[in-house]
Amino acid sequence: MTRYVMSIDLRRCVGCQTCTAACKNANATPPGVQWRRVLDLETGEFPDVRRSFLPTACMHCAEPPCAAVCPTEATQKRRDGLVTIDYDVCIGCANCVMACPYEARSIVHEARFAYGEQPIASEAIRFDPSRISVATKCSFCKERIDAAAASGRIPGRDPEVTPACVNSCISGAMVFGDIDDPDSAVSRLLAKTQHFHMHEELGTGPSVYYIWDHA
Repeated sequence: MTRYVMSIDLRRCVGCQTCTAACKNANATPPGVQWRRVLDLETGEFPDVRRSFLPTACMHCAEPPCAAVCPTEATQKRRDGLVTIDYDVCIGCANCVMACPYEARSIVHEARFAYGEQPIASEAIRFDPSRISVATKCSFCKERIDAAAASGRIPGRDPEVTPACVNSCISGAMVFGDIDDPDSAVSRLLAKTQHFHMHEELGTGPSVYYIWDHA
């Protein structure tokens, strides 16, 4: 079995937002919609204050609450762990948006462009009308992962079939791969570090692991 996961080393993240920009470029999301965000957090009290950065997106949960509330079954969890949305089946009811504890989903009801009502050339080429009035979110760049099966390349090792955010990370904080493969980079990394899931008390089983120290 294959289950794709992502690890994010919070000791390495510098809050540069490159992953956010790479995601927006790869997926052509409209203004105001970010499938990947980096939260800027301050903790402690002066003068002992610490600044931390927390990248967030869809967690591709093992038990996705968004799928449980979808009346049309547009949201599905694949065998490889990816949680997907079928835009042809989604009715834009926003049940999943409200059910997601990670605030990872968005719906826009009209076309949005960077400089007003008319798209610039690059936006016109990449505009996808199927994303209007339906739920959208991070897909772990599933088109790249699907291409891997046909080409024999390995997600997490070969950049062409690895999520754009992981490829872009300047500090090497993000690692992607098959956690069921003990030889994958992500499996080896998680075996030797301490990590946690966001809101793990909810029992959603996120596929994103946050690393914070050595094991």
